[in-house]
Amino acid sequence: MQNTNFIMQFLEWLMSFDRRALILSASAIGAGFAMIAGIGPGIGQGYAAGKGAEAVSYNPKSGKQATMVMLLGAAVAETSGILALVVALIMLFANPLVNLTGSAIVVAASAIGAGLSMIAGIGPGVGQGYAAGKGTEMVGKRPKHQSAIVRTMFLGQAVAQTTGIYALIISLVLLFANPLIRLL
Repeated sequence: MQNTNFIMQFLEWLMSFDRRALILSASAIGAGFAMIAGIGPGIGQGYAAGKGAEAVSYNPKSGKQATMVMLLGAAVAETSGILALVVALIMLFANPLVNLTGSAIVVAASAIGAGLSMIAGIGPGVGQGYAAGKGTEMVGKRPKHQSAIVRTMFLGQAVAQTTGIYALIISLVLLFANPLIRLL
């Protein structure tokens, strides 16, 4: 019961602020949360780069091929980071929530939720980087099979991106077509 009182006091305290300031503050928090998704591509790309170095050490003659596959795979692994950046930039420079009518607390929570949603991009970033690393490794070992390896790598990376796309959809719905506003 005491916890409920604390939550109510916190919500009342939040509502004591200017509506616009509350939404902008929540948007700043949401933009920061969105960029947490950059962890995934960072890990994935680092793994791919490590496997690229390993592939070149196995077979220096296939160095150019392994490097190309590593760069292509790492570029795909960056997708989640780019999507998170887009959401953060929308919240910072073209925020549709600022002029939205409805409950200020719901709008503010939607801004935070839009950013939190993008954290799901960590998984695709890591997974795509892992695929890029393995593709690079195998091209280093078997350069004759580069075409089949790259095709399979891209296919796997495309499937791995699905949860990142789901996160982007939820984030954009919260920003541009929020169904929660109409429920109050």
